[in-house]
This record gives sequence, structure tokens and C-alpha cells, in this order.
Amino acid sequence: MNTTKIPLLAILSLLTAMTLWGSSFIAMKIAMQELGPLSVVFGRMALATVCFALIAPKLVKTIRYQSGDWKPLLFMAFCEPCLYFVFESHALKYTQASEAGMVTALLPLMVTGVARVLFKENLSMTGFAGLLVSVLGVILMSAFSEVRENAPNPLLGNTLEFLAMICAAGYIISLKWLTSRYSPLFLTAVQSAVGAVFFLPALLIEPLPESVSFSSMAAVVYLGLVVSIVAYGCNNYGVSQIPASQASIFINLIPVVTLIIAAVVLGESLGPLQMLGGGMVFAGVFLSNIRRRARTPSTL
Repeated sequence: MNTTKIPLLAILSLLTAMTLWGSSFIAMKIAMQELGPLSVVFGRMALATVCFALIAPKLVKTIRYQSGDWKPLLFMAFCEPCLYFVFESHALKYTQASEAGMVTALLPLMVTGVARVLFKENLSMTGFAGLLVSVLGVILMSAFSEVRENAPNPLLGNTLEFLAMICAAGYIISLKWLTSRYSPLFLTAVQSAVGAVFFLPALLIEPLPESVSFSSMAAVVYLGLVVSIVAYGCNNYGVSQIPASQASIFINLIPVVTLIIAAVVLGESLGPLQMLGGGMVFAGVFLSNIRRRARTPSTL
């Protein structure tokens, strides 16, 4: 598919989603200053679910359920938000938001790799080289990260974020398949509802503080209303309009947004070797995209 044929609304939707997702790393950091990571995720999922419950009758009308669809629906939600946020919320306990954002640049390559396996297409040498360079970049960035008050174990944190990206790849592939019969808004509602149930035990596992500041509460509300509903809704719409492998290219915007907001709001910065590692991540993505754009799988 030629990128010029992408609907303008799909482009704007994906740009909006990536910008909001980039800001979510910072919001998570702020909320987790007082709340446990799983409690934060439950709060955002529960808040989003309540909002979707208000329009449930309209969502039900859009359903074209076929026998066995519960399996891919459950798999999609299990990948993201369930496992994805288990890894990402804990990753942000140990690494900087800016570094976690950098790791997300690997996701487009992962999506392409999974798509090629599913459709029996071989990964080109250029694509493999790009993936290898990006992975080495993440390793370099993590290995030379400085231990700081807000990033006590960057290597562990970035590894957990990498695992989150694997889950995100599974989510994007299953989402693309499901959008042929389900509306983006309905799929977003399913994610929120399954996520709320999945993270409900967090209230028993993680003790809640006696009081919560306005900034932490505002961060949770932002994550629940703006990120969980608007960002996921925009992303799901964009993925429904264009190939998953092409839509995943937009994910490269997340690290840029995260770096800018993290520097302004949290005062984070990256050292020379971390910048080099981050540059390798982007170089690997670019190297892979050189040939991918010319040979995008049309079946996705």
C-alpha cells in the first residue's frame, strides 16, 4: 500500500494517539509517586469502563459476533492492557520515562516480524539488520544508564518495557484482525472492561495511601479518560483503516513526545551513551523501513 493513499482522518487519529501515549509515561510517573503501579492501572481502566457503560446500548448495536470470536477478543485484551501494563507500570518504577519511551521504537519492527511469520513471508536481511541494530541500541542505552532517584534499576526497567512491547505487538496484530467486524470504539470498551476486572485484585495487593494529592489524582483521571478512551479509540480507528505494519510506523513518534515532555515536566535527561543507544534504535527502525515501505504486506 502506498502511504499517499492513507486516509487523512486515519493519519490524524494515529498522530493524536501517539502524542497522548507519549504523554502517558509522564502521567504514570506522576501518579506512581503516591499510588502503586497496578492500582494506577486499575483506576484508569475502571474509570474508562464506567464511561463506556454509559453508551453500552449504542456499542452493542455495532457487534457482529461470530462463533469463537471471544478467543481473539480475550487474547487482544490479555495482551493489552493486561500483560502490557503489568510490565510497563513496573518498568516505570525502575527506569526514566524518557528511556521507556525510547524502547517503544522497537514495536514497529516487532509488528512487521510477527506479520511476516503469520503470512509466511521471510524477513529480509535489511529488516533483520535493522532489528538487530535496534535491539543493540536498547541494550547499550540500558547498560550505561545511571542509577537515579527516579530510576533505581534502568536495566530491569528497560527489560520490562521490552516485554511490554512484545505484548503490544500481539495486541496490534489481533486488533487488526478484529476490526473487520467490530468497531474501534467497541474494541476499546472491551479492553477497558477486561483490564478493570484483571487489575481489580490490585486493590488488595497494593495498600492505598491515606491521602492522595491532586496531581496524582489528576494523572489517573487523565490516563483513564484521555489516554484509555481517546488515545486507544484513535489508534483502533487508525489501525482499522490501514495495514497494521504501516500503522505501527507512527509509534516512532512516541519516544520523541516522551523525551520532550519528560524533559519539561520531570527534568529528565539522557547521557551521551544513552543518546547513542537511542540513536541506534531509530537507525535500526529507519534501516528496516527502507525496504518495508516498498514491500508492505497488503493482506494486513
